[in-house]
Amino acid sequence: MNRLTELGSSAVRTVLERVGRGIGRYQERRPLEHDLLESDEEYLIVFDAPGVTKEDVQVQFSDDTVEVRLERFRPFHEGFEMRFPGRGLTLTGSATLPDDADITPAGATATLTDAGTLKVRIRKDPRAASVDVEDEADETTEE
Repeated sequence: MNRLTELGSSAVRTVLERVGRGIGRYQERRPLEHDLLESDEEYLIVFDAPGVTKEDVQVQFSDDTVEVRLERFRPFHEGFEMRFPGRGLTLTGSATLPDDADITPAGATATLTDAGTLKVRIRKDPRAASVDVEDEADETTEE
């Protein structure tokens, strides 16, 4: 009976790993959701970037599109074994700016909050130098 239990446990572990990896691959293929906001001076694109640090973020510009790539790493937890690897490690997304947008990457900044929100700001009248991802303390609102 012990051998049968081991065999069943091994089968369950294999199924969980395959399902988890499948979910992770699906998550990696699904584009990151974003919000595109506009003020008189700039555009603000907000991406959810859970589990990344600023070193894990790449922001690129292609014509009227802002593209982001996030490389996440799973931390190792001593004494634990991976049973269900369900989180995607590479996440990508893009936001297309309106046709009448007159922007250049030189007028852009990117910040990453402690809560894992990536904010890309693009000035309509670009005068900034480059796109560097900076850490930003989470914003809290008092009522």
